[in-house]
Amino acid sequence: MVATIQQLEGQYLATLKGELNTAAALEVEEVLKPLYKSDGRDVTIDCTELEYIASSGLRILISILKGAKANGSKVVLKNLNDDIKNVFKLTGFINLFEFV
Repeated sequence: MVATIQQLEGQYLATLKGELNTAAALEVEEVLKPLYKSDGRDVTIDCTELEYIASSGLRILISILKGAKANGSKVVLKNLNDDIKNVFKLTGFINLFEFV
């Protein structure tokens, strides 16, 4: 699992590649922790190469969303595959995030 963050034109772009399972969650959380306080910047999370997400991965995304909303920012999830989008539907998280 590889997670990266870039600052682009006043916003953050995070990229997730691989399987965001329980084993990878601690490492990914450390990388993405700066997004918990987005400093008023919007956050886009590119999931083009995300193959799987476990509940621990969903928890990380919810934490990012809570921090962003507290700072007046939004979180957009980009390019989710159908399987991962289905996880969001089944958990009810589909209504919490913006998708593009």
